[in-house]
This record gives sequence, structure tokens and C-alpha cells, in this order.
Amino acid sequence: MLIIDCHCHAGKGDGLTGPFDTDAPLKMYLGWAKAARIARTVLFAAFHSDYAVANLQVARIVASRPQQFYGFVFLHAERDRARAKSMVGHLVEKYGFCGIKVHRKDARLSRPVCEAARQFGIPILYDPMGEMAPVELAARQYPEVNFIIPHLGSFADDWGAQVNTISLLERFPNVYADTSGIRRFDVLLEAYRRAGAGKLLFGSDGPWLHPAVELEKVYQLPLTPPEQQQVLAGNLLRLIDQSGLMGRPPQLQRSVGNG
Repeated sequence: MLIIDCHCHAGKGDGLTGPFDTDAPLKMYLGWAKAARIARTVLFAAFHSDYAVANLQVARIVASRPQQFYGFVFLHAERDRARAKSMVGHLVEKYGFCGIKVHRKDARLSRPVCEAARQFGIPILYDPMGEMAPVELAARQYPEVNFIIPHLGSFADDWGAQVNTISLLERFPNVYADTSGIRRFDVLLEAYRRAGAGKLLFGSDGPWLHPAVELEKVYQLPLTPPEQQQVLAGNLLRLIDQSGLMGRPPQLQRSVGNG
């Protein structure tokens, strides 16, 4: 069964305030992923003051193992407003990136980011840090854009935010969630029962969380084999428009220059 981790950071940040903006080394993660039979991984940058620099680091890593890695463009929703489309277009067209990552720690999701996603037909993985109202607004405004909400809405284990996320999964066909960092299994189980396997994607939030530990949560859900394949790979491949790649390597450009 094909397994794809939809949520992993890579490269160096420049903030030095915590692991999330200092360094996301892949060496240990790759060993863990191999042991867990994770075949492919979506990579995006660590937090950085200039995501043009950080995204190029990720592009080089993706190009080093094009059969294993997918790249998502990390954007600062406010600082990169004016250049969102050009940044995304450059990375999609030259380096084969197939999604966008935005984090509320930087700024709330913005219209230029959604416009870029719509123009290039790629999903947005947006961490709202428990603030779910902007997700609903974006989902209504951009029905053509698919939104993946990591941690079921809250890495901080905000039960209320996670329940609200389940409601969004039920009500909006373009809202999905990943399974990374969800500590309350009863909430993850509720998300499956109410929204279905077609709305969940396996993610680990590597390299800092162990992918095998995060994967075990998916194995413990009462999924049928077809549903399990949806969560482990099929949903992501459909969202990045590569559903025909089941069993084939990701189609990524291999030449990475200086930007």
C-alpha cells in the first residue's frame, strides 16, 4: 500500500527562536520513514524571514530525490502578498512544486495566496492555530481551491477548534484535514465518522514528530482497505492532481539552479 506523508518541514530557518525556525534536518526522519514504509513525503520550508530563500533550499532537496519528495511553496501571507503569484508560478513551473503552505504564526491567510492557488490549480495547507473563521471565509470565497488544515485545526490540542474543523469538513467539499500532531484520538475518530475517509490525509509534522507514531493513529482508525489507501495517499494525490501516479514516482523537474 502506497504511503505518502503530506506534512514535513525541511531546510534551515533563520530565526533561532525554536526548532521550527532554526533547522529541519531530514536524516533521522528519512530513517524513520523508511522503516514505516512511507514511500513519499511532501516537503516545505522551516519558518524563515525570506521564503524565497527557504523555498529554494527545499527545491534543491526535492530535486535530489525526485522519486521521493513533493514540494509545497511556503508563503508569508502578508509579507509575500505582492509577489505571491510570481513566487508560486516560479516554483510550480520550474521546480514542479504542487501546493502552498501558509501558517497563522506568520499571518492570516490572505486573498493573494488564495488567488495564486486558484490560478495554478494547487491546494493550500494552512495552519490556522485554532482560528477557524478565516478558513470558512476562504472556503466560501474560493470554492475552486482546496484547503488542507493540519492538526485538525490546532497543534495546541484546542478541542473546540478541532470540533469546529470537523464541522467545516462536513460542510465544505473543499476543506480537508491532516492527521499530524492530533493527540486526542477520540476527536480524530469523530472526524472520520462524521466527515469520512475522503476528507483526511496522513501527515506527520516531521522531522520533529516521529512519522511511525503519527502513522499508527491512521492504522487504529476503523478504516476499510480502500479507505485506508485514501487517507494514506489517494486523497493527497487527487488534491495535487496526480491521482494517476498511484504506484509511480512524482513527476518533478530535476534541474535546480540558483533561483
